[in-house]
Order: sequence, then structure tokens, then C-alpha cells
Amino acid sequence: MQLNREALLKAYRDMVTIRRFEERVQDEFSKGNIPGFVHLYAGQEASAVGVCSHLGPDDHIASTHRGHGHSIAKGCDVVGMMLELFGRKGGLCGGKGGSMHIADLDHGMLGANGIVGGGPPLVIGAALTAKTLRNSNVAVSFTGDGGSNQGTTFEAMNMAVVLKLPAIFVFENNGYGEYTGAEYAVGSRDIAGRAAGFGMPAVRVDGDDFFAVHDAMREATERARAGGGPSAIEVSTCRFYGHHSGDAQLYRVKDEVRKLREEHDCLKNFRRRVTDARLLEAGDLDAVDAEVAALIDQAVAAALAAPPPEPETLMTDVYVSY
Repeated sequence: MQLNREALLKAYRDMVTIRRFEERVQDEFSKGNIPGFVHLYAGQEASAVGVCSHLGPDDHIASTHRGHGHSIAKGCDVVGMMLELFGRKGGLCGGKGGSMHIADLDHGMLGANGIVGGGPPLVIGAALTAKTLRNSNVAVSFTGDGGSNQGTTFEAMNMAVVLKLPAIFVFENNGYGEYTGAEYAVGSRDIAGRAAGFGMPAVRVDGDDFFAVHDAMREATERARAGGGPSAIEVSTCRFYGHHSGDAQLYRVKDEVRKLREEHDCLKNFRRRVTDARLLEAGDLDAVDAEVAALIDQAVAAALAAPPPEPETLMTDVYVSY
């Protein structure tokens, strides 16, 4: 399915926004402006955007500790996200959640999650709600190769198949579960194949290729919305930074990251594809680059100027009363 000009520009804008957001977060963290740890998503943009381009505001996603890209792709406010990372008033979670717990229920973003494998059970709840209410909503969990080994993930996939839920399990295999290679830690070395063993359609796609992710997600969402049950997508991707900012990455071979940036950059691949096919002009993409740069500057300026949350708000937003 050929995307129109507007959809292509939006996809590029979302991917560039994620990349520039993460690069700036790395810079601001290095300056000491961002507290805690940050786990950067740069390199994996085609996965988040290829998936979320099929989702509407009433669909839900659950994320991981590496959740900034998923949040932006789902439509979360970039300025509010930056405020949250800086721990400032006005952040998406009031400046009290930070990077690993960023959430925006108004946009269907159920939250980043410091619990490995914590997202799939949340998605089961959202998918069961959609089925019970008989609407066409879907729920998507993003899980890494490390989280793919968790029992919570297995139980969630099994329940989705048993109840025939509109759930989609996206496994972003960037090659490393924290510091451990996926080829060692995933016994089958085939996350999609293992998911298929639970009784659902499952495919593996090239995460360097936005269009491959987009096509696989289109099939999965159409199936889910039509009552066909769950699916799984393994996205073979890469991360350009360490497990967390400041990770020395001693487990990677010399020049590995440099080669990844040269040969597996989904942004470069997208730009080349659309310009070679004359779907977009280089000037169109350059204009998006400039707009995104200004947005990121605005977000950082707002975060640096904002005050921290008031002490009296510490105990708010802890429990929900129904």
C-alpha cells in the first residue's frame, strides 16, 4: 500500500523527532540537567513509527524502560515529555515519573515500565476491554528481546490466544538484553517463531525499513480489528547508544556502533527510498528537519525554565479512586 505525501511526511517527522529528542536528552543528561537514568531509543525509530502510524487515539500501547520513542510515535506532547524528564512542573506525569515511568493516558500511552516484561499484561487488560465493549480498538505491547523471555510475556500471549483478543505483541530485538546478547539469551534464537508457538500469526521484519514494519503492522491491525485475534511482530533493529546513558558498552566489538550508524540507519534508508522514488523532495525533508530542531530547542528551554513540582504534590497521583 503506497502512502500518500502527507502520511510520508508525518512518518519522517515522527522519526526525526524521536532521533533529535534522544540526541538532545543525551546531551542534557551529560550536562547533569536530567536526573536518574535514561535509556535512549535512537536507531529504533522505524519500529515505533511504523507500528503507531496504524493506531488512533483510542488504541492503547504499553512500553518499556526505553519508552521515549513509543511515546512520541503515539502522539504524546514533546514539550511535556521533556519537562517530565527534567523533573519539572508541567511534565506529563507532573515531573514525578521521569523517563522510565512516562505515561499519557489521554493519548492511549499506558506507560513506560521499569519492570521487564511488565507491558504485555497491561495490554491484555486493554484488549479485553476492547473486546468486551465490542469496539474496534486494539492494544499493542512493545517488548525488548530481554523482556521476550519473561513469564509475564508468555502468560499474556497465551491468554490473548485463548480469549482471541485484539492484542499485538511487538518485540524489538536490538541484539542486547541490557548487556547480554540475544543470540545467547533467547534459546530458540527466534522470537517470532516462539510467539507463533502460542497459536498466533507471527512475523519477523527488518527494523531498518519503515515500510516493512508498516506493512506487517497493517496486516496485524486489520486482523485484530476484524476479530481475528492477536499477532506478534519481531522487529530486528539496533540501538545507537548503550543500554543506558553512560553505559561503557564493553560488550560490543570495536566500531560496531559506527557501522550500525553507517549501514543500519532507518532515517537514512527512509530518506533515500522516498527521494529515489520521487515521492518526496530533499527540500521537503530538510524543512521537517528544521521544524523539529526548533521544537526540541523549545522543549529544552521550557524544561530549563520550569520549576520543580511543589512538595505538597508528592503524595498525589499515587492511587486511583474509582
